[in-house]
Amino acid sequence: MTSVISKPFYSLIALVLGLAFCFTAWADTPPMERITWDKTPIRLTLKVGAERLIHFPSPVRVNVQNERTADLRTQSMDGTVYWLAKEPFETTRILIQEIDSGRTFLFDLSAKNKGGTAPVTVLVPKRGKTASVVTSSHLDNEAKPLDYITLTRFAAQQMYAPSRLLRNDSRIHRVPLNTPDTINLLRGGTVTATPLISWLGDGGLYITVVRLQNRVDQAQPLDPRELRGRWLTATFQHARLLPSGNEADTTSLYLISARPFAESL
Repeated sequence: MTSVISKPFYSLIALVLGLAFCFTAWADTPPMERITWDKTPIRLTLKVGAERLIHFPSPVRVNVQNERTADLRTQSMDGTVYWLAKEPFETTRILIQEIDSGRTFLFDLSAKNKGGTAPVTVLVPKRGKTASVVTSSHLDNEAKPLDYITLTRFAAQQMYAPSRLLRNDSRIHRVPLNTPDTINLLRGGTVTATPLISWLGDGGLYITVVRLQNRVDQAQPLDPRELRGRWLTATFQHARLLPSGNEADTTSLYLISARPFAESL
């Protein structure tokens, strides 16, 4: 079976621009906090019993003092640290180190019953030669606002564009999915949904790519109203799936959400 992922990339752009379907956003979503690392310890207060996500530019390791492990659960995956305070505790200095670069971040962490819950993105300013070698096309791309179309186009390019045309965007960071290999995303049970990859934009929006595959021997139209979950936009690469076993029985779905993908299901 040949996946439609092999289809030419250039036909995607017009499709992505024309297939956005909007849903009502969650009014109670806490705003994303963006903190620029300037070598000053970052003061952060956790709310007891509420998990808080801290996003870094690349994968990190966390050094937590032994006496803190009883009242603080720490998990790290794909550049995101998940902290959950089980009990209140006073300010503790915690070191977080990027695995690839060795850069170290310092956090003055505490936990209270009325602490913060908003996710945090740690930004690192570009300086020196790193900033000077950025191409003009890359700068033009990052000058555009991170709206629904920009995020969807970014995800489509990451999935389909030839490697020579791929462009990273420092405002968009990959985040873990924390979902099973397949999920019950579309009502009816005739389409298999497999989450593939998810990113978080600096504006606090998540973009996730899901592969859809027809399980039955008849064509099926794709309707965003059949989706489970709370999504801001849903963009199908194709409007329908051909019967199972056909070359076009598989397509991609781009979902934008105000919360991590697993929480939006």
